[in-house]
Amino acid sequence: MRQAGLRQGAAILAACLALAACSGNAGADAGDDRAARNRAFPRADRPVAKVVSTQWSSEEERDRQGEAQAVMDEAGIAAGMTVADIGAGEGYYTVRLAARVGPQGRVVAQDIDRGALSRLGARVERERLARVSIQPGAPDDPQLPPGSFDRVLMIHMYHEIAEPYAFLWRLWPALRPGGAVVVVDSERPTDRHGTPSPALFCEFETAGFRLIAFRRKPETKGYVAQFEPAGGGPPDPGKMRSCRAGAGAGADKVERL
Repeated sequence: MRQAGLRQGAAILAACLALAACSGNAGADAGDDRAARNRAFPRADRPVAKVVSTQWSSEEERDRQGEAQAVMDEAGIAAGMTVADIGAGEGYYTVRLAARVGPQGRVVAQDIDRGALSRLGARVERERLARVSIQPGAPDDPQLPPGSFDRVLMIHMYHEIAEPYAFLWRLWPALRPGGAVVVVDSERPTDRHGTPSPALFCEFETAGFRLIAFRRKPETKGYVAQFEPAGGGPPDPGKMRSCRAGAGAGADKVERL
């Protein structure tokens, strides 16, 4: 029943996306300075970090900390899975995911930085990673095919998403039944290149996901959070309410506007 419900929800969402694309969100507030297709979604009430580098740290240092292995273990990445690496950058996770999923699996590396994707493409060819494909994304849309992924990884990049509700809503249908989104980030404000975990939980819940695992991981200098689509399908964008960190409350309190 649960798998059937997820398939039905993905189909409903795909239809809604097509309808929104055709209508152009005609009922949205004309004074909204965002892209027309995002105006049905609430505005993020938090700073957005600027993209400063496509390399978070050196690969050697990250391997010394056992970062990728710890995250993949936590996420349950296994042979034969299809995994999306959103914000893949120079491919630190991409190449290690390819080794983990093996010849029967598949990895899609996505980024909005065309230069990074070009360099990663050259690396994929050089290392002969036949099961890795490169795909550009958009800042407000991961542009992933529906019903395709067992896991979607977002590593040290969630704080750079300016339209989190639209982005996550459009990500929802990409997951297969039993699929999950895995976020690695730091427990600090978004304008300091982290995401306070209560804000992360609230934004994902608002976009139709539920938290299924959370663990602090010193080797990632932050935490690993895992979400799955909530039952009943994704929410109506017009009924979403923005999350806001409580003024003066630190990272332990989040309110809905």
